[in-house]
Amino acid sequence: MSPFRGSSGFTDAWRHFRLELGDGVATVTFDRPEKLNALTFETYADLRDLLGELPHRDDVRVLVITGEGRGFCSGGDVHEIIGRLLRMEPSDLLDFTRMSGSVVQRMRECPLPVIAAVNGVAAGAGAVIALAADLRLLARSASFAFLFTKVGLAGADMGSAYLLPRMVGFGRAAELLLLGETIRAEDAAAIGLGPVVDDEELPARTTELARRLADGPTLAYGSTKMLLSRELDMDLSGSIELEAMTQALLMKSADHAEFYRAFTEGRDPKWTGR
Repeated sequence: MSPFRGSSGFTDAWRHFRLELGDGVATVTFDRPEKLNALTFETYADLRDLLGELPHRDDVRVLVITGEGRGFCSGGDVHEIIGRLLRMEPSDLLDFTRMSGSVVQRMRECPLPVIAAVNGVAAGAGAVIALAADLRLLARSASFAFLFTKVGLAGADMGSAYLLPRMVGFGRAAELLLLGETIRAEDAAAIGLGPVVDDEELPARTTELARRLADGPTLAYGSTKMLLSRELDMDLSGSIELEAMTQALLMKSADHAEFYRAFTEGRDPKWTGR
């Protein structure tokens, strides 16, 4: 984590989702179960701002995103968002679409590993947020639906047309984004969106994965995430050079030196993320 930050404190209580912090793990829980955790303008803004803070905290090493109840996130609230959008001027509409897109951009640029524990329906913006995570665990009840064309909008929203083809291939992404049909957990797993676990096992499996990441070499994880994202649009020579520079820097890290000490002393490394 960066040692350079302003003088204001971090925000530990957010109005529009639940944030829990403990042992290096930050868990964001969308908390409108009666509406399948549909998003409001304020939820988008809070999530954007939280993602801006997390890289500067030294007490968080992994982020988990999940939903309360029987849904992960059903996307934008039809009444609270779409109804108001129809009355907005174009400049305000662009401010909103840029804000929602910034959530995904910050998820991808955040140096922390991000886990989406998908505990039911992930639709519209909820599907894209799950897509933007580094790792996904899918409850057997989980489903994905990129519903944008079904409301008369482009199927490409919040970076979905960038991320999805790179994960599942162009043809399958075109089918999902054009038709907006629901894909169940087993089929989502078959195209690479994450392993499926029984619903009752999802919390424990999520905790296990988060603990593994929180206890690991955070600096190495962040560098790997950065390289994965940057190299999507680079040629081979550029990728090799970026990897060479990154590895040379990490070879001077405290974690790499700790690995060697632990190896020679016959013990497990004690990672510090430095």
